[in-house]
Amino acid sequence: MSAKVSKVVTQPNKVVTRERLLGNENRWRRHGEPTPAAADEGVDDGVFGPGSVAWDVLLHPATIVFQTAAQSVLQFTYKPIYAGLRDWDPMSRKGRVGQLTLFDVFDRNQRNSGIHAPMWLGDTDTAKRVALHLARIHEKVAADLIDGGDPTLGGYAANSPRDSMWAALTELHSMLWLYEGLSFRGGWFPRRLPAAKRDQFIAEVAEYCKLFPAREEPLPTNMAELQALYRRDARLFGMPKSMQIIPETGQNYPQVVADSIRKNHHPSQFKVKVQMFLQRVVLRIPVLGVVSRKTHRSMGIGPWKGTALRTARYLLLPMIWFVQQPPVERYFMRMMWGPDAVKLIQLAREKQQAARHSASAAHSKA
Repeated sequence: MSAKVSKVVTQPNKVVTRERLLGNENRWRRHGEPTPAAADEGVDDGVFGPGSVAWDVLLHPATIVFQTAAQSVLQFTYKPIYAGLRDWDPMSRKGRVGQLTLFDVFDRNQRNSGIHAPMWLGDTDTAKRVALHLARIHEKVAADLIDGGDPTLGGYAANSPRDSMWAALTELHSMLWLYEGLSFRGGWFPRRLPAAKRDQFIAEVAEYCKLFPAREEPLPTNMAELQALYRRDARLFGMPKSMQIIPETGQNYPQVVADSIRKNHHPSQFKVKVQMFLQRVVLRIPVLGVVSRKTHRSMGIGPWKGTALRTARYLLLPMIWFVQQPPVERYFMRMMWGPDAVKLIQLAREKQQAARHSASAAHSKA
């Protein structure tokens, strides 16, 4: 009887209901309900806080809608991050034994958005609790080989200063690209921030990096220093085909994932397919139109395709504007960020607006 129970327990759950698709706060919440930054006079500003450039970037509807589609673009070109996912992520582990479903992939994308909100928008204690939780998860994510096609790159460790630094920097640099390339603000088309504000954003991101072992690295305080770090670690960026091979088994990681998803298909997963199509096709095209040419090269995207993607971004501006409108943004916010993040975002926007009004009033008096 025990053998039968074990067999039932290990079968993947292929059926997806509307309730399962949406999930509740427990899908995202870690170590208690997050406390919003600056919630009252007794609560601190957290890592960024009201008045920061980071909150301008992270709270904009364009960032909220496109974040899931954007985060993996730059991050996956950093070879140690991709290697960690390839070797250790539950998607890889489940895929190898034929247990991975399409919902598992979607669930992973959902949690990847909402888990960051408490660190970006919560008070300092909340941010530190979630960062510690992520550090514990990443303790085992380490190996001696990044890329079998280039053993000279050495190994990786998610909790090392170098790799945790790049995880945070690529995550937030992507959000800056979204804000500058896709956000309609102040009645104007998307446009680049002034150099001083870009530098301030990077300096604020450095404070976020200090939640992780990255604090032991020489963290950038402006855009020039960030670009110098990219040059320093240029060999660690790129997406060669050899990166897809799982050293432990010799299997192709994307193929393992695709085969398991195909095996565990169920008609009820159509609603998941819709969400994945929105994230991986509809929203991803504008994202690829705003990333840097260097990132295109790292992804294997040539000059002609890069030009086509940048052109598509201009042609899609009406759609890009539409998805930033409140009803559409609220849909993606709840679907991808979760209930706790919805509350954090709403309260942070109120605090940010108040801070900007106060700063504007003070400037007028001066």
